[in-house]
Amino acid sequence: MNNDSERALRLFIVLTRASKVILEASHKTIEKYALNPTEFAVLELLHHKGQQPIQKIGQKILLRSGSMTYVVDKLEKRGLLERVSCVKDKRVTYMSITTAGTELITEIFPEHARDIQSIMSELTAEEQDTVIELVKKLGLSIKNLS
Repeated sequence: MNNDSERALRLFIVLTRASKVILEASHKTIEKYALNPTEFAVLELLHHKGQQPIQKIGQKILLRSGSMTYVVDKLEKRGLLERVSCVKDKRVTYMSITTAGTELITEIFPEHARDIQSIMSELTAEEQDTVIELVKKLGLSIKNLS
């Protein structure tokens, strides 16, 4: 194997391991509130972006439609979300966060944000900016290959 291949494989392993550790650490707060990361992502999206069509939620949080329906059903049963029919197009259903959902995400989000800040604090602000640019560049280059 040549040096380029070895370096690329090493980068892949480092990114994968770092991602796993970061995600595990960031999920601790979320799980204290009996939510999984996907449920949290749906609540957070609706809290910050407002009512959304179910299909758009799945696209934004990178979740397949079958899984999306399952997550939405669970959150709806808990009274955290509600379905709202589109007046203009009956084929479209929106999800809206309820008062209980807003109260829950408002309670969780500040602690979650502090956790993320703490996790990332190993890097300086400049290093964080550099990593953001490099990972974006990598992601966009892969997307362009498809």
